[in-house]
Amino acid sequence: MAARSNARKRAFQILFEADQRGVSVREVLADWIRHARSDDRQPPVAAFTMDLVEGYADKVDRIDDLIVTYAVDWELDRMPVVDRNILRLGAYELIWVDDTPDAVAIDEAVQLAKEFSTDESPSFVNGLLARFKELKPNLRRSES
Repeated sequence: MAARSNARKRAFQILFEADQRGVSVREVLADWIRHARSDDRQPPVAAFTMDLVEGYADKVDRIDDLIVTYAVDWELDRMPVVDRNILRLGAYELIWVDDTPDAVAIDEAVQLAKEFSTDESPSFVNGLLARFKELKPNLRRSES
């Protein structure tokens, strides 16, 4: 698995764990870093993982607002927790990480949905992130 794909997967796992525990992603990230430093069996947390988690944490409210606005007939708290966190990470990377091509951000999110969620999830993730891709110039401009 490519290093960035692996880092993305770990970032998703951190978001998922934080959601399940009801704590901030920064708290879980700190736990993962601490654990990697104290246990040689644990791989270090990659810089790209940290960048994704920190970047998401900075935009969490905006990202959740976007998901609620554009996920037709889905309330955020009723959405499957895996899908919700894949969308959160994918939306952050797609909209705010300039060195990741849009198609890569979407494809990586779809791959996470294939690996961790239901048969319907990849098309749901793909559809919503494709909508964000279309709206990306306006979404970024509205923050300036």
